[in-house]
Amino acid sequence: MTTTQEQRTTEDLKALAEQAGRDLEDASALEILQWAAETFGKRFCVTSSMEDAVVAHLASRAMPGVDVVFLDTGYHFEETIGTRDAVDAVMDVNVITLTPRQTVAEQDAEYGPKLHDRNPDLCCKLRKVQPLEEGLKDYQAWATGLRRDESPTRANTPVVGWDEKRQKVKISPIARWTQDDVDAYVTEHGVLTNPLLMDGYASVGCAPCTRRVLEGEDARAGRWAGRSKTECGLHG
Repeated sequence: MTTTQEQRTTEDLKALAEQAGRDLEDASALEILQWAAETFGKRFCVTSSMEDAVVAHLASRAMPGVDVVFLDTGYHFEETIGTRDAVDAVMDVNVITLTPRQTVAEQDAEYGPKLHDRNPDLCCKLRKVQPLEEGLKDYQAWATGLRRDESPTRANTPVVGWDEKRQKVKISPIARWTQDDVDAYVTEHGVLTNPLLMDGYASVGCAPCTRRVLEGEDARAGRWAGRSKTECGLHG
């Protein structure tokens, strides 16, 4: 008897992720997303920081109208919000914007101004991690734009793996891609990218915690520069 999407247990999903991680390691990004669309249907979504729309574009080819989840932290660059609006307008996707429980002003009132400078882990938890956990609760699988070449902390990213924290299947269809692969796809398909990528930023996050990268630095060096922090908590 075939297990339906609604009947899948956590154990079923974990086994599915582990098997797919092995089976799809050498598959193309589009094939991985086609598998996700066929396996999870509307219980699958893409998350995007709106650094670029590569994974959203790929997913729209595999599953037109796919949900694309964006976290509006209240600290984004104007260019990032503009990229989100453009993606929503021109691509065959359904952009869903998640927001934290508190506005920036409400957070400042409770924790004090510039929490991101004093306790960036807590700021990320409040403005990114908690909203995403709420936003993903109805999905069984989510896709990210993680790549192995971005930083040492991402070097072992599986194309399909198990998200233990959220108990969901986590799909990284372009994990094996290089920056050259991304650039080639953007050029070939005319994919929207954040204008900041043309202004010295290699990775775009919240404005207070993102700077331009220097020559020879890895793509993530401009995030939380000068701190030991390398991830916001969404991916580890």
